[in-house]
Amino acid sequence: MNPAAPAKKRGLVSISNVALLLIATSFTGQLLGFLRTKLVNANFPTVGPHSTDAYFAAFTIPDLFFFTLAAGALGVAFMPILSDRFHGGNRESVWKLSASLLNLLAIIMGVVGLIMLIFAVPLIKYIVAPGLSPAQLHTAATIMRLLAFNPLLFTISGIITSIEQTMGRFFFYAIAPIFYNLSIIISIFVFRHNVGLVGLGIGALIGAIIQLLIICIGLWKLGFRWYPHITWKSKDFRQVLRNLPPRSLDQGMDQVENIVETHIASDLGSGNITYYSNAFILSTAPIYLIGTCISMAAFPRLNARLSQGRPDLFRKDFLMVLRAMIWIGAPLVVVCFFGRGYLARMIYSRGGPQIATIFGFLTVAIFFRILYSIISRWFYAQKDTKTPLYVSLFVISLNVFLAITLARPEPRGYGVDGLAMAQSIVAAVEVFILSVIMLFRDHRLFNAEFWNGVWRILSVTGFSVVAAFIMVSFYPLGAHDRGIITLGTKLFFIAGVTFSVHVLLSSLFGLEEAKPIISRIRKIILTPIKLDI
Repeated sequence: MNPAAPAKKRGLVSISNVALLLIATSFTGQLLGFLRTKLVNANFPTVGPHSTDAYFAAFTIPDLFFFTLAAGALGVAFMPILSDRFHGGNRESVWKLSASLLNLLAIIMGVVGLIMLIFAVPLIKYIVAPGLSPAQLHTAATIMRLLAFNPLLFTISGIITSIEQTMGRFFFYAIAPIFYNLSIIISIFVFRHNVGLVGLGIGALIGAIIQLLIICIGLWKLGFRWYPHITWKSKDFRQVLRNLPPRSLDQGMDQVENIVETHIASDLGSGNITYYSNAFILSTAPIYLIGTCISMAAFPRLNARLSQGRPDLFRKDFLMVLRAMIWIGAPLVVVCFFGRGYLARMIYSRGGPQIATIFGFLTVAIFFRILYSIISRWFYAQKDTKTPLYVSLFVISLNVFLAITLARPEPRGYGVDGLAMAQSIVAAVEVFILSVIMLFRDHRLFNAEFWNGVWRILSVTGFSVVAAFIMVSFYPLGAHDRGIITLGTKLFFIAGVTFSVHVLLSSLFGLEEAKPIISRIRKIILTPIKLDI
């Protein structure tokens, strides 16, 4: 009996099914995330000693350490090597490798947690948001102390989910964030009349613990074993440690960029941190739903193709996923741009116009960040974490320069809108540079068939733009429109018609991406219903 056979079979899990699971659960999580942000905005003021600026500022440093030392770095640096071990049929080495990484990062993140616990005040005052008042500074520092060990909990969760995804188990990873958002939402109502914003930090801490417990359930029947040591002599473990720093720095630079933007927004006046943070949260939703979910679903398959010595299938699967993301991302960005006012007012009615303007400039970044999610994994699947890092160092430096230049107070600059402009410019530049590097390494990667498909997708998107414009004219954003039902209904019709036009014309243009949807629609319409008489 071949011990590798079960692993090979698991490697053939349908990317589309996994992606649908992740998108469905992530969509629920994003809705809860929007609800969480909306409730925070509705129950706490934008300016004054209890301003939500303190809440958004408090998360920046914990996010920095988490994304730098763990988060996506774990998946791209750890999973390809884990995949080699798993598809080789050696589960014992999988557990030892996983335990070594878990033990090492747990020690590091524990020390990081102590640093945040002790130095919360100076970190907020001198690095993140110097424009906060003393009362806001105290609130932000208290929340940060409550969040100090969340990066440790998230890191443990990240290692466990990397194991589960490599073995084809995605469900518990997919649902766990839902409980995190629910915990913060509940904390709003429990603590708003006593400890105020600080209660949100309590909710985030409890949510991180619950999320870890949910993810741990996914280890059931996988046979996971924890070893209380670090195998420094292991060749694979040393390879993970070599791959981890470049990706960690890449992720960390993104968070440094976030800190710089928060710092700049703080200097532009009270409320601007909240406005920009709300718009940025809106922009991350489609990136995560489409870019991150689909690329995460595809990543184990890409790793498996290379582990099996099939670069031809690796190229084929990569292009299939990339085209699908372009096809889905294009109309999504169109809806985001034309629906920016509706979305902004749903999440924050009092500051809707400011958020809508910022979000409008971020829509370009949304499209290119979606593409980056899978393009970066082309490198990571080949155990190359350095190239994306070098490109990120350049574009992030460019972003900081553009942010400082464009986000000057009016009339010399564009104010907080300049931060969004800078984001969109560098997102496009980053995808362009990485695509050129990919083409140099694999001259056959972007073939004529791929470019023909992209051209047809862009042609169809032109009609989607027209459809969205017409629908906004039919369902304009009224001055007195309020509430999720009113705004959501209008946005639903705008999005529904736009996506319908995109799918139907894609079918007429012969795009492969539309065929499964059209086939499913025909089956529903034409299949007769059996009646029991």
